[in-house]
Amino acid sequence: MIATSFTTLVGIGAPVQLAAMPGITTPALVAAVADAGGLGMLGAAMLAPAALDAALGELAERTRGAVGVNFLMPFLDPAALDVAARRARVVELFYAEPDAALVRRARAHGAVVGWQVGSLREALAAERAGCDYVVAQGAEAGGHVRGETSLLPLLSQVLGALRVPVVAAGGIATARSLAAVLACGCGAARVGTRFVAAAESGAHPAYVAALLAASAADTCLTQAFSHGWPDAPHRVLRSAIAAAEACSESVVGELAIGGEGMPVERFSPVPPTIDTTGRVEAMALYAGESVGDVERVAPAAAIVAELVTGAERLLRAAASR
Repeated sequence: MIATSFTTLVGIGAPVQLAAMPGITTPALVAAVADAGGLGMLGAAMLAPAALDAALGELAERTRGAVGVNFLMPFLDPAALDVAARRARVVELFYAEPDAALVRRARAHGAVVGWQVGSLREALAAERAGCDYVVAQGAEAGGHVRGETSLLPLLSQVLGALRVPVVAAGGIATARSLAAVLACGCGAARVGTRFVAAAESGAHPAYVAALLAASAADTCLTQAFSHGWPDAPHRVLRSAIAAAEACSESVVGELAIGGEGMPVERFSPVPPTIDTTGRVEAMALYAGESVGDVERVAPAAAIVAELVTGAERLLRAAASR
């Protein structure tokens, strides 16, 4: 395992944070990453406080590892934030200007608090707001993207300006990319696309198959899947946009939430999960530019081990030169 400022802060052995992907990061996936020594993150964008409390209760039974909860600010329920801050080790917020009052509210319950940002300006604002760490997200990232700068130029700006640990996000799916961000001073890497293809993922099999067949050139940054969340750029597979544009129906499928069916509107930002039915290929198939490195389905523990042991080997070899 690799010790860094971030692993010490949150009490983990592996400098790997699971990207929180609502519907995809199942309790099984979160627990598997936590058991492997990483930081398992649960996406809470669509969870009511009671449902979040139940999910965290299930996670407490599944793992003794570190678990966090990520909130998307446009959909934040303050009551759910309180639940997460009381029950999870980490609370993370994304997609708005850093808010000192929310940071204080979460920290008052004992949580470690982070904010995901896309620019140096937002990173400095997050540190001023009292965040314990910052996630610097490059434009290579899959899912919703906050900034316009690629990861390495962003890290070059942020790492020299902040005192708190920095987690790198965007285009990281291999041991070599993990070693690279650790070598330049990051405390960990946030990994999403690689874990969509984990055995414990909640992604629909057709979504996983599309990732396995794709390359970086098959992704694009767009605002296409903006029904219900406008003006929020995101990176998806180009094939998903083409399939959605070819559909004439206003509803392309149905998603099961809490045992009940919810229609998936055309160009909805909701990704297809195992329980989704309908035109899966026309839904939001989020993918980062690291998608070409996603070559097979593997258990989450094996993915963490491959990333960390490989990064350790590369860093030792670099140090001996």
